[in-house]
Amino acid sequence: MSKLSVSKALREGLYEEMKRDENIIVLGEDMAVMGSVFGITQGFLEEFGPLRVIDTPISESGFTGMAVGMAMRGLRPVVEWMYNDFITCCLDPVMNQAAKLRYMTGGQLSIPVVFRAPMGAGRRNAGQHSQCLEALFTHIPGLKVVCPSTAADAKGLLKAAIRDDDPVVFLEHKLLYAKKEEVPDGDIVIPLGVADIKRSGKDVTIITWSRQVYFSLEAAELLEKEGISVEVLDLRTLVPLDWDAIKATVLKTHNVVIVEEGVLRGGVGAELSAQITEKLFDELDAPVGRVAGANVVSPFSPPLEDAVFPQVQDIVAGVKQTLGLAR
Repeated sequence: MSKLSVSKALREGLYEEMKRDENIIVLGEDMAVMGSVFGITQGFLEEFGPLRVIDTPISESGFTGMAVGMAMRGLRPVVEWMYNDFITCCLDPVMNQAAKLRYMTGGQLSIPVVFRAPMGAGRRNAGQHSQCLEALFTHIPGLKVVCPSTAADAKGLLKAAIRDDDPVVFLEHKLLYAKKEEVPDGDIVIPLGVADIKRSGKDVTIITWSRQVYFSLEAAELLEKEGISVEVLDLRTLVPLDWDAIKATVLKTHNVVIVEEGVLRGGVGAELSAQITEKLFDELDAPVGRVAGANVVSPFSPPLEDAVFPQVQDIVAGVKQTLGLAR
């Protein structure tokens, strides 16, 4: 076991995969000379050379489309969008090409491309650099969507994403990059579509992912002091979804609160709530609760930003409301 930050774990996973397979190429803005904005590819240019580590122009549509073409021709590109917000600049090659080409060619083409992107609030980056857009990607058939929380999960899931023959959107919360945790040594690969119970409990389940896993764990500790036993299920991947894990925890606790940083309206939590209600209604002791970001543009002001996105006390209040304990 080694103690690594999430950013170092991602770097290690990507480095190991590039050493394993010469068809893996990384590209994006500032990926080569600078080593990416968050340091994920530092030293890669010297190790792998400019044909495999490519600095691109500031044109997300251009280099994303180029990566899709690379994947069509047998390479395995790993693209970094500097922020997930910039999907707005290149949705066509992702939504209309990468996500659909395997189906539209009758399986003659596979598109083994990974789109990595930092996401999330907390750095006071205002409206155009603070969004969590996983709900947008889950709405597009043909894309797989990964949102790791821990360093070990980040490394293992990235390796699985790179080896996958379908396009994967891999979203990394910016405020998790510096978080250090134990990571198993060796070639760890975590299959896509497998959730993880981060804390066991019996009274209520919090279903969540990414940075909100840690907020949920803090909330669970506070609730434990009040005699409420909370299970925390980290989905890790949103597509494919680990329905078996969701069903098992609902059958165990019979109460569910879904926590996400993205906005409440049209969020992933809305879809999960609908599925749980439709398929497991008789197992629920109360309606599924949701804690999510407000339906507003992310503020620049620190106090306002903290008010807009879920905090630990918001999760505590949401759990109590679901359990009928709110004042």
